[in-house]
Amino acid sequence: MAAFKRILLKLSGESLMGEKQYGIDEKRLSEYAEQISEIAKMGVQIGIVIGGGNIFRGLSGANKGFDRVQGDQMGMLATVINSLALNSALQASGVKSRVLTAIRMEPIGEFYSKQKAVQSLEAGEVVILSAGTGNPFFTTDTGSSLRAIEIEADVMLKGTRVDGIYTADPEKDKTATKFAEITYDEIYNRNLKVMDLTATTMCKENNMPIYVFDMDTPGNLKKVMDGEKIGTLVRN
Repeated sequence: MAAFKRILLKLSGESLMGEKQYGIDEKRLSEYAEQISEIAKMGVQIGIVIGGGNIFRGLSGANKGFDRVQGDQMGMLATVINSLALNSALQASGVKSRVLTAIRMEPIGEFYSKQKAVQSLEAGEVVILSAGTGNPFFTTDTGSSLRAIEIEADVMLKGTRVDGIYTADPEKDKTATKFAEITYDEIYNRNLKVMDLTATTMCKENNMPIYVFDMDTPGNLKKVMDGEKIGTLVRN
């Protein structure tokens, strides 16, 4: 039995770069597809939100002179490109999947609605929820919090390149220690950068637990589903 019946998996666009400086690393993409396929076979209902930072970030574009709204729209399109790549990789590995978009762009993807997403999940399809919230000034972290709450997921899994939440950045501070579990209030009080404040507050107010783990190590997603304590659980 899987530890969770329905999940929202948040993947980082930057992680898709793998060893590359930019774009999509095919090896990392197929590793992700393999891990997702593994838990789909366990009967887990899977919604996925993927960032676009490997292609374009609206906020960094605004710092370079782009209009913020148009920059964010470019970022939303970057998430759609990543979603199509993941969709293609999943289908190549024999997984039924579909892309829903927060902005109308048929035939690239179907327009998102909660009903369509839940029906697809219940039919055994992996549903990739792209284009963020469809609005500027919201990150894909906020988009994934919103979608997790909407589809009534049991948990939001935040797949990153670190194996959980630490007292400080473990890549910069060797004395940083890892939390097995932490509350939202502790995240606020310690000013930990797990997700942006809007995303964290949405999860806190709607009682949506977040599990932060290292997605870049093949096999870890199944370990989470098997109930192994390899990351950090955030809850009220």
